[in-house]
Amino acid sequence: MAEINGINVPFIPIDSPSGSLKKNLTGSGADFTKIFQDELNKIKFSNHALKRMESRNIQIGENEVTKLQNAMDQAESKGAKDSLVMMKDTAFIVNVPNRTVVTAVSLNENESNIFTNIDSVVLA
Repeated sequence: MAEINGINVPFIPIDSPSGSLKKNLTGSGADFTKIFQDELNKIKFSNHALKRMESRNIQIGENEVTKLQNAMDQAESKGAKDSLVMMKDTAFIVNVPNRTVVTAVSLNENESNIFTNIDSVVLA
């Protein structure tokens, strides 16, 4: 057990009396901000998109994820909100402000290839 002022406590103190923890954290604020911003910029996949990708056997790797991120960056720079991102034989509907893939469609399937409620198209 940890000891504080001669008393055994059943937890680990956040900081030691000497303040060594604060010394170790000094200067890490910028690192946290960068990591936090990087996480915010990553694309997300909605549950709907994940289900559609699984049912339609659409698999994407890191290269495709990078292309989707770049496509979202391009769409965002033009003020787009909901975009159709065309990549090879797959179409992704993305919500640009939320950086979220809403759904995915394989263009090789015999489905209706009509996309509504989009304001832009990005060819990735």
